[in-house]
Amino acid sequence: MTSGAVLVAEDESIILLDVEHSLVEAGFEVMAVYSGNDAIAAFDRDPQHIAALLTDIRLRDGPTGWELARHMRSINPTLPVIYMSGDGAEDWSSLGVPNSLMITKPFVMAQIITGLANLLNAQGVGTAPG
Repeated sequence: MTSGAVLVAEDESIILLDVEHSLVEAGFEVMAVYSGNDAIAAFDRDPQHIAALLTDIRLRDGPTGWELARHMRSINPTLPVIYMSGDGAEDWSSLGVPNSLMITKPFVMAQIITGLANLLNAQGVGTAPG
């Protein structure tokens, strides 16, 4: 188990529900939100409780995934970040935060779970059994 929640920001409900379900089944605590504004509000309420950010790049309302990661990293400089995108992956090197991952849609959930486990292990945070 992670010592905190994985904050998932995705504005497509089917993808959000699939990711949330898969992460919960893998043993992660998940906080799922549909917008950038909701993600920032959830993070700002209790930054210590957020163990990682998994975000779409293009969200309907409020900040982009790029902006979410920069905001959260300004408070927690080592927060693990994974971007998910159907487009925009080419901007990752210039707009993404350092030491993050980009997973291109469509993806298999094993990519997300493995990437998350690797980033959390690199942080020394306990992870769910694989």
